[in-house]
Amino acid sequence: MLFNVLLYSSLAIFILGLLYRFYTWLTWKVGLLADDITPGTRFFAVLKGALGVIFSVKIFTAVKVFVLDVMCERRILKEDLLRWLMHMMIFYGFMLLLLMHALDNYFSEPFFSNYYPTVNPFMFLRDLFGLLVIAGVAIALYRRFIMKIPRLKTDAMDKYAIIIVAVIMISGVLLEGTKILSHRVFSDMVEEYGDLEDEEEIRALESFWVAEFGVVSPNVKAPFDTDVLDQGKEIHENACADCHSKPQWAFTGYASAKILSPVALGLDKINAPLILWYIHIIACFAGLAYLPFSKMFHIIASPISLIANAVMEREKSDPANIATRQIMELDACTHCGTCSTRCSVGVTFELFNNVRILPSEKIPAIKALASGKDLGELEIRHLQEGVYMCTNCHRCTDVCPVGINLQELWFNVRETLLNRGYPEFLTLTPFSYYRGINSGRLPETQYLQPLKTARGAIEEACRSIDAKDGIVSPTKWGERAKKKLNMTSDADTFSYCFSCTTCSTVCPVANNNGNDPKKLGMVPHQMMQAVILGTPELVYRTGMLWDCLGCYECQQHCPQGVHITDIFYVLKNLAIEETTEKRSS
Repeated sequence: MLFNVLLYSSLAIFILGLLYRFYTWLTWKVGLLADDITPGTRFFAVLKGALGVIFSVKIFTAVKVFVLDVMCERRILKEDLLRWLMHMMIFYGFMLLLLMHALDNYFSEPFFSNYYPTVNPFMFLRDLFGLLVIAGVAIALYRRFIMKIPRLKTDAMDKYAIIIVAVIMISGVLLEGTKILSHRVFSDMVEEYGDLEDEEEIRALESFWVAEFGVVSPNVKAPFDTDVLDQGKEIHENACADCHSKPQWAFTGYASAKILSPVALGLDKINAPLILWYIHIIACFAGLAYLPFSKMFHIIASPISLIANAVMEREKSDPANIATRQIMELDACTHCGTCSTRCSVGVTFELFNNVRILPSEKIPAIKALASGKDLGELEIRHLQEGVYMCTNCHRCTDVCPVGINLQELWFNVRETLLNRGYPEFLTLTPFSYYRGINSGRLPETQYLQPLKTARGAIEEACRSIDAKDGIVSPTKWGERAKKKLNMTSDADTFSYCFSCTTCSTVCPVANNNGNDPKKLGMVPHQMMQAVILGTPELVYRTGMLWDCLGCYECQQHCPQGVHITDIFYVLKNLAIEETTEKRSS
């Protein structure tokens, strides 16, 4: 009765969890372009897209990906043999245990007429499959906690997944071991199946099982008389052999039985097999119920992600399907850290004290963002900085074992966050290159607004140094700027400037704007003089600093050898540092 309650309860939670996950795929949103697409539109687009794949040549691509990337895990094999071995052991070991053992009424019994869980080859195979899972978990622990792969982060979900699998497997092995030892289990079996009434026959059979099957009995002890063992063997072959192979074939359970044999009678008194059975069953059902709400859901989402990305194209696919796919990809992520180990800017996450720079660590925050949770301003800014620092090198997307198009995801999340109005100073740096070449995918106002927001934040922070009565006085920021420039290679040449205007004359930005101070604020030679006078805030606010192309024309033509472009880079960093400091105070 209790077993059925647990079974149906966990199945109900599992099914409801699946429905909830599928519902989120249609309702959660990433990217501004997904805002206008309704869940109904996305649902019918999925049906249309799926049918379009099934009844077209793309079905061959889908089958190929399923065989090579899902079943054989080709992508993982290309990256790391040990990790591939770990995945194959856990996945296939668990799936074979599920089909042959947990669901034996539906698979093993219909396919094998002589199936019984305690006869070979089924008993041996059960332990073999269990050993595969245990070995896979051991490799996972070794990789995560002993090898300590750089940038590989362990979160609560990773620990929960390992703990649940470990409890299921360890309780299963101990359950098998205590059943081998248990005199209580032996007695129940004789009473139910033995059809023996003669005490002498029961004692002979018990002696044989103690000697040959590892049972620890409070009634009989070795050494045994040969005639008694022969009698017990004959009874065993007539009554038990058809459904009981030697327990030595269950090598993991038998090993645990040998270890536990000194305390076997004590375990039998507390009915340890029953206790372990409950632990094992509850752990299995808890894992089943928890699966849709944990990282283990990638077992379902990852194959869909691999197939979807193989048959979809950004230029040709329905935008509704792309919106749905990106949410589904968040569930497909296994938090394996492969993307983080390959990230070209991953080395900076410690320098910036921002773990959201690492690709694998962005996913949980993006998932919360897509669900509509309030992350708080600090978390939003960390995520915004993390997605903007991406250099779009495509390494993370290329190595993702579940095929997530991470580059496309970063682009959409970046625009969503920029639209919230938090100033992102990286929009004023070369990190905007990829965003610039993709500006055609965005409305012009949406593309320009983050630039205006960042510049506006800098201007607001620097308003305190406006000139009074035409006189500008040196500020404390001026001393800090000079100190920073003097500490930086090449940038200490700012003091060589004698304002000959050569730099301004050759500057393509100044010439394009007609040297109009209303558009640029200052031109290069004026900016050098402002720094020399100790008022760098005037430079921070000028449009020229942020419109500079970095072409080095000014620097190459300077007769004094002033490294103007290099100085501009230092000033940009100083402007952002000073503004961030002031906004935080």
